[in-house]
Amino acid sequence: MTTNLPWLPFLLQTADALFPTGAYAHSLGFEESVRLGVVRDEASLGRFLREQISPAQRQHELPYLRFAFAAESLDELRTLDAEISAWKLARESREASAQLGVRRLKALRTISDSAVLADFDTAVRDGRAAGHHLVVCGLQARSAGVPLVAALTTYFYQSLTAICAAALKLIRIGQDACQRVLRAACADAESVIQGSLAIACADAGWFNPLLEIAAMRHERAEERLFIS
Repeated sequence: MTTNLPWLPFLLQTADALFPTGAYAHSLGFEESVRLGVVRDEASLGRFLREQISPAQRQHELPYLRFAFAAESLDELRTLDAEISAWKLARESREASAQLGVRRLKALRTISDSAVLADFDTAVRDGRAAGHHLVVCGLQARSAGVPLVAALTTYFYQSLTAICAAALKLIRIGQDACQRVLRAACADAESVIQGSLAIACADAGWFNPLLEIAAMRHERAEERLFIS
């Protein structure tokens, strides 16, 4: 069976918390959501993941990862990258997405000689692309031969765990409770991923005033544990 999974060790390496993307420093609007009282405990954290994060993954994040995975040219990738910038209205969210992407790209370039990663890296360094995380994750999967559904599942899972990791620092919740919340949210993985596969480029996108306002408020907060 392992002969059919040559891509799996690399995917696990780059999905591990040890891989240096700097994700630990970002809450992506969650910190301010806690300050606003949207998330207070285990139950509200579960609702936040299933009502705020999963729909955005299905309608916006995962489709754009898929578009990057299938892109046939650098110009197409740059267009997708610019569209992601336009969708992220809050400056913190937009900059966090680019910071995570550029950091992942830099780390990937130290362990991979992929030409497509090198070309996109050049475009980022030349200022022709922001280097959003979704684009880099799509390129990573394609260059490493990772099946699309595996790449989408990994990104979805990491998006959930990032919120849970931040929750451990921001609210009174233990690790067991976080695992219960994560398990319940992961039960939606199949429907979220299958739904994302049906989203056409013209229909991809998600606007969530709650998270946008939270991200904008976070930028001006007097006390902050996370960068975003």
